Amino acid sequence: MSRLVSVVDRDRVVASDFADAAETLAMLGSPIRTHLLWVLSQGERDVTGLAEAIGASLATTSHHLRRMRAARLITSRADGRHQFYSVDDPHVVELIAQAVDHHADLRLRAAAPSRTTGE
Repeated sequence: MSRLVSVVDRDRVVASDFADAAETLAMLGSPIRTHLLWVLSQGERDVTGLAEAIGASLATTSHHLRRMRAARLITSRADGRHQFYSVDDPHVVELIAQAVDHHADLRLRAAAPSRTTGE
C-alpha cells in the first residue's frame, strides 16, 4: 500500500499535539473562517477588505478574526488606525488549500458525466 500522506517525524509528536490539532480543526469548522483563511493565504488584508472579499459584515468578520488570532491561526499588525491580518503558518495555508481543493474536486467529479453509464 502506498502512502498518501506526508511522513511526519513521529518523535516530535506528543499526546497534547492531538488535542491541539483537534482544536485547530474545530476552529476551521466555520465556513466563514475557512473563507477568511483562504483569502488571507493570498496575502495580507485589513478587516474592510476581508469583509468585502467574503461578503460578510465588518462585525462578523472582526469576530472571526479575533477568534482566529486567539487560536494563533493568524497574525495582525497595526498600521496607523488600521489592523492588517495575515496567515504566516504554511501548515495552516496547506490545510485550507487541501480542504478547499478536495471539495472542489468532489463537486467537479460529481458533475462530470459518468464513465460507467456511457453518458
